[in-house]
Amino acid sequence: MLILKCPYCDVACDETELHAGGEAHLTRHGPGSSDEEFESYLFMRENPRGVHFERWRHVYGCGKWFHAARDTSSLEVFGTYSAQVMEPPKEVRDAITAKVPEWRWRDFS
Repeated sequence: MLILKCPYCDVACDETELHAGGEAHLTRHGPGSSDEEFESYLFMRENPRGVHFERWRHVYGCGKWFHAARDTSSLEVFGTYSAQVMEPPKEVRDAITAKVPEWRWRDFS
């Protein structure tokens, strides 16, 4: 079972208290965007084996959205953080590189 810690409530909860919201750190194109940009936003998603960033909502708690960094192969969680940031905090990036030294943060914008 996947256990994530809500960064707002500071509560460790299992996935039954949460709702998955898909890939995190996507660029959302607004009015005036091209068809290709809009198509990319709607349909093109990463589905890696390994480190992945996801959006989660603490449904049966505070109700807020947050981001989680985890390994899709082992379900190891590297950390959770506010959904209002543009990139993972240094502590989360350091936790990932400690386990996966070849991993590098890429700018998703």
